[in-house]
Order: sequence, then structure tokens, then C-alpha cells
Amino acid sequence: MSENLVSLNPGPAPKGQMVKAGKDKYYTIEKGSGDRVVFLLHGGGPGCTAWSDFAVVSDMFAEHYRVIMPDLLQYGQSSKDIIEGPMWDYHSGSITRLMDALGVEKADFVCNSWGGTIALRLASRFPERVRSLTITGSMPVFRGPLCPLPEGGRRGRNARDIYYGGAEGPTLEKMRQLIARLEWYNPDLIPEETVKMRFEQSLNPEEMALAANADSPRGEWQEMEPVLKDVACPTLFCWGLQDDFLTPDYPLMLMNMVQRGQLHILDASSHHLQEERPEHYFQIVHGFLQQPHDEVMAGA
Repeated sequence: MSENLVSLNPGPAPKGQMVKAGKDKYYTIEKGSGDRVVFLLHGGGPGCTAWSDFAVVSDMFAEHYRVIMPDLLQYGQSSKDIIEGPMWDYHSGSITRLMDALGVEKADFVCNSWGGTIALRLASRFPERVRSLTITGSMPVFRGPLCPLPEGGRRGRNARDIYYGGAEGPTLEKMRQLIARLEWYNPDLIPEETVKMRFEQSLNPEEMALAANADSPRGEWQEMEPVLKDVACPTLFCWGLQDDFLTPDYPLMLMNMVQRGQLHILDASSHHLQEERPEHYFQIVHGFLQQPHDEVMAGA
């Protein structure tokens, strides 16, 4: 495996701002400048935020683009209201309102896990708002192409229940074990600051209450398979070879469900490759973003 050329330590988060998007409020961090806007949408693990998932790689993107990093609803410092109705419909509509509030007409979306499914729904509903998608470790379809999904597709939910459950509740060691078991390929590379950041955020009383709520506070689950055919923008599925949630046959299936899909498999990486191998991840995604996406491909 090629060694990382940069420190994986996220460092302290820069100061962000609270942005009102309809009735929702998003805490956002911005970096870089320019007409090309890239949203970084984080994953859904306990204690995840935009900064925890994209800190190091965000500096690389900010050298070329205006980068917007929102904490997704129910995470970080953003609104934590219970979501009613179809979940991906709600999130995708809310992100468009955030774009309006920030004066962004169209953007590229680079996403991990939970954030990627939001972006896929956004692209299928509001194609005029999305230039391209990069999807990493997301599960928009609740089946595998060759065999059942691990733990019936509930590996994330089960990991959350274990983390918040038990007599002791969340602990620093449980957070370290969760990241090592499910998110990173090489546990020796996990920065202690990342573990502490995620752990401290996971203790937020509102996040803990949402985790303990048995009545689907995240909204009604939506099966995305019927709408993926409506995703017309160029879409890169960038996957870890050792992803513990979804093996590479899964994004290969997704690639064939959208209109302009392609797939890159990165070795020696699991679910959070943008954290574990940031410079490799950036080079892959930056190259994809530089393709002439607005041109109609011959034969398409």
C-alpha cells in the first residue's frame, strides 16, 4: 500500500456559520473560492460531522473549488428535529433550500455513506441542481446483486445500537472499536483526535435521544432502486476494496442503475477512504471533476 503523504490528523475545525434553510438550520464550514462549488456530505455513523469525515481532504479540494461542508440534519450543530415522511425526499429537498440560502444554483456533490444516498435522491428529483456526484459507501438499494447484504442491510443500525446500548452507554473505547471495525482498513492509522471528536459529538443529548428513539426519527425508509434510473448526471462510485458494509459488487450494480455511472475501487481502504487515504481519494475525484461533464457523450 502507498503511504499517505499528509497527516491524517483532522486538527481543530475552523469556525463555521449557521444557515437557515426553510425551517431547518445547517451548520456549515466553507473553504476555497471560485464559481465551481463542491458540497461534501458526510456519513451517518455516531458522532459524524462534515469535519470529522472530510477535514484533511477538504483542504485539497479547497485549492481548486469553493467547498461547502454542512453538518447534515440530526448531526453536528445542525437541526435535530424528528423527520416525518419519506426520509430521502425530505433531506434532498432540504439541501436544495440550503443551496438557495447560500446562493448556489448548481454544484458537484462528493459524499460518504448517508450523504451519498441524500445526493442520489437530490439528483433524481432536481437534476438541474447537480453537476456531478461522487458516491462512496452509500446504500440506496436494500439488496445485494449476488447475495444478501451483511446483517440484512442493518449493519449500520446494529452498530449504532451496540454503541449507544449496554449498561455503560457510549465510551471512548467503543468509538475506537467501531471506527476500527467498520470504517478504516488499517486501525493503526486512526488518529486519536478523530476518535475523541466523534466520541464527544456522540454524547450530544439530542443525538443520543434520536438514537434511543424507537419510532424512526430519521423518517420513513425509502427504497431508491426505482428512481436511480432518473440520475442523469455523471456519477462516480468511489469504493473501498475492503468496505465492511458493501463489497465492490454492490457499487458495480449501482453503476448500471444510473445513466452515466463509473466505478473506481481503491485498495487498502474500507468505508471512510476519504479519511484513511485522502490524497489518493482526492486525485481520483479531482480527475473525475475535471472531465467535461456538461458535454453529451457520443453514443449516449
